[in-house]
Amino acid sequence: MMTILGFTAFAALFLAQQGLLGAASPTAPTSDAAAASELNTLATALGWKYFGSATDNPELTDTAYVAILSDNGMFGQITPGNSMKWDATEPERGTFTFSGGDAIASLAEGNGQLLRGHNCVWYNQLPSWVSSGGFDAATLTSIIQTHCSTVVGHYKGQIYSWDVVNEPFNDDGTWRTDVFFNTLGEDYVGIALEAASGADPAAKLYINEYNIESAGAKQTALLNLVQSLQSAGTPLDGIGFQCHFIVGEVPTDLQASLEKFTALGLEVAITELDIRMTLPSTDALLAQQKTDYESVIAACRAVSGCVGTTIWDYTDKYSWVPSTFSGQGAACPWDENLVTKPAFDGIVSALS
Repeated sequence: MMTILGFTAFAALFLAQQGLLGAASPTAPTSDAAAASELNTLATALGWKYFGSATDNPELTDTAYVAILSDNGMFGQITPGNSMKWDATEPERGTFTFSGGDAIASLAEGNGQLLRGHNCVWYNQLPSWVSSGGFDAATLTSIIQTHCSTVVGHYKGQIYSWDVVNEPFNDDGTWRTDVFFNTLGEDYVGIALEAASGADPAAKLYINEYNIESAGAKQTALLNLVQSLQSAGTPLDGIGFQCHFIVGEVPTDLQASLEKFTALGLEVAITELDIRMTLPSTDALLAQQKTDYESVIAACRAVSGCVGTTIWDYTDKYSWVPSTFSGQGAACPWDENLVTKPAFDGIVSALS
C-alpha cells in the first residue's frame, strides 16, 4: 500500500502538472507521523470501533481526495454529509431517492468501512412539503414513521448507527420550535426512534447534538430527555457529540460530559469534529489546534463508552466552515492540498 506521504507527493505532482495546484510541489512538507501512522489502525487497537471522516458526493470526483478517504487504515468509517437528509431522500411526499446515499454506502462497503447514517429527523434541510405542510398530529406522525422506516430500511444491514434525531434543542435548553415540536411536542423524538428501530433493529440509534460538550442548560435538557425516553422504554443507544470547536476553546469538562451519558448506559461518539480558527492561520494557531485535537481525542479515549471519532471531512479543501463562519477556516487535520497539518500529529499522539 502506498504510504500517505508517498501518495500526497504523487498527488501534488500530478495536480501541479495539470495546472490544478499553484504553489504546491511534490516535496511539500508533511509530518513523519503521516507516513508512519494511520488513524483508524491506531484507534481500533485501543478498542474503538472506528476513526472516521465525513464526506459528500460532489468531492467523490476528486481522485486524490478519494484515495486517502478510501484507505481503511486511515479511516474506518464514513458519514455522508448531506445525501441521506430529508431533502435529499424524500423531496416530494412518498417519492424517495437514494442515489446520493447509495454512492457513499457503496464506497464504504467497497473499502470495508463502517457507515453512519445522517440523519432522519432534523429541523433543517427539510423540503417545504414537510416544513410548511400544515399537517395535523396524526398525519405528521405517519409522515415521520414512513420517512424514518423507509430510509433506515433501505440501508438495513449496511449502517452501524443512525443519527435518528438531529439537534432537537436550542442552546438555552428549550426545544426548537420546528414543525415537529410545534405539532407533536417532544413525542416526535420517540416516534422517530421507534420507526428507525423497527426498520433496522441492529443499527445503533443516536440523538446527535452540538454545544452539549460542556455543562449547561442544553446538556441538562438532553440528559433529561434521555432519562424520559429510557423510562418510556424507547430504543436509544447513543449520543453524538458534534464538537465543532474554535481553536483555544475546547471545553475542559468534555470527558466529564461524555461520562454523564455513558453513566446512563449509552455509548457516545464524537460525530462531527473540526476545530476552526480566524484566518489567516499562523504557526501559533496551528500549534494550539494540534493541542486541541489531541485534547478532544484524549477525552474520548479516556471514556470506555466512547466508541469512535469522526472528523467533519478530513481536509480544509472541502470543509463547511468558511462558507458558514465568515473569516474562519483551516479547521481540519489536512490542508487544502491534502497535506497533513500539526493537528494530525495531535490526533496520532492522543491515539498512541
